[in-house]
Amino acid sequence: MEWSAMWVPWIGTGIEHLRLQQIDKGIYIDSVVVGSKHKQPFRVWYKIYCDSEWRVQTCLLHRYGPRSRELKFQVDSQGHWVDADNISLSALEGCIDVDISATPFTNTLPIRRLSLLPGQSTDILVTYISIPELEIVPVKKRYTCLETSDNGSLYHYENLTRGFATELHVDAQGLVLDYPEVWKRSWNEFF
Repeated sequence: MEWSAMWVPWIGTGIEHLRLQQIDKGIYIDSVVVGSKHKQPFRVWYKIYCDSEWRVQTCLLHRYGPRSRELKFQVDSQGHWVDADNISLSALEGCIDVDISATPFTNTLPIRRLSLLPGQSTDILVTYISIPELEIVPVKKRYTCLETSDNGSLYHYENLTRGFATELHVDAQGLVLDYPEVWKRSWNEFF
């Protein structure tokens, strides 16, 4: 199965184009995000590989421009992270998912992995990557499933570290349709 989706910001200019392939052995995500922050443009390409249970295995991120930079991580099922040189990233210990600030997609990772039913809630630790700075910190989040239907679900999302909360509408595949005042999906295709 393969999915392709695009999101645009509610305010300002930008776009994300994501391609996702789900095969027996895992899930491959390849995406490009173009946008701006504090009136400074950025271009970021990221690639994430998950196992068949939506647990992140690797994450590669490249920021293009005058200060190009690349990040590469690997994580095991216990939340032990290492960089491209196989050096332990102990500050990220226990983080299972990755959250890239410039995309609504990374909310799909815990939504699919957790498979919460209405009324269920779970707190998780994620590896948060700010764009365009590429600062990496652990962040505590909470996802609460409010309702589900054949067409999608509604989640209450909280960033417990930063004191932020919103409701996320996702389609039947768990891809964000609407991230209020931040992102909205503008196109998708499933084949």
